[in-house]
Amino acid sequence: MRLSPDAIAVFDLGPWTVNATLVGSWIVMALLVVGSWWVARGLRAGGEMGRGQNVLEAIVAFVRDQIREVTGQDPDPYLPFVGTLFLFIVVSNVLSVVPGFEAPTGSLTTTAALALVVFVAVPAFGIAKVGLRAYLGNYLRPSPFLLPFTIIGELSRTLALAVRLFGNVMSGSVIAAILLSVAPLFFPVVMQAFGLLIGVIQAYIFAILAIVYIASGTELQERRGRAHDAHEGEEPG
Repeated sequence: MRLSPDAIAVFDLGPWTVNATLVGSWIVMALLVVGSWWVARGLRAGGEMGRGQNVLEAIVAFVRDQIREVTGQDPDPYLPFVGTLFLFIVVSNVLSVVPGFEAPTGSLTTTAALALVVFVAVPAFGIAKVGLRAYLGNYLRPSPFLLPFTIIGELSRTLALAVRLFGNVMSGSVIAAILLSVAPLFFPVVMQAFGLLIGVIQAYIFAILAIVYIASGTELQERRGRAHDAHEGEEPG
C-alpha cells in the first residue's frame, strides 16, 4: 500500500523523475490560475452577477470573516496569503476523489513546503508591522538566553503543522483502502462523500492554524516591544 504519491513516477524529465506529487501540484495550480482568470474577467461592480462571481465573493467573505474572528484585526493584509493556502489545499483534497488523481497534500514534501511558507510568513508579517530592527530585537527579550528556546518553539510548530496535514490526509487514504477491501460495492460512494468533507475540513484547519500563528507571532512581538519601551521609560535617566 502506498503512503505517498512521491513513490509514483509519472515521467522522466532529463535526469529528474517527475512524480505524482509534482504533477498533482501543477494540475491544482493550473486549475486555480485558469479558474481565477475565468471568474475575474467577468467581475461586475453592480447589477446581475454571474455564478462564478457569487461563488468567489462567498469564499472571500468567508475567509475574511474567519480572519477577523480569529485575529480581531483587519483581514485585508492576511487575506491573499491565507486565501491562497486554503484554496490550494481544499482543491487538492477535493480532487482526490477523481480516479487517477493523487492529491499532493498526501505527500509530506508538499505539507512540509506549505508549513515552511507559513514559517516564513510569520516573521514577514511581523516585520511589515513593527519593522525589521524591532522584530529581530524582540527575539532577545526578555533575555538573550531564551533565543534558542524561541527558535526551537517556532521550528517545532512548523513541523507539527506539516505532520498534522500529512497525517490526516494519509490516514483518510488508509481508512478508505481498508473499507474498500471489506465492502468494495458499498463504501466507494460513502468514502467519496466522506473524503470531500474531510478534505474541506483539513484545508480549513490548516488555514486557521496559519493565521493563528501569524497573528499570535505579530501580537507577541508588539507586546514585547511595548513592555520593553515601558521598562526603559521607568528607568531613571
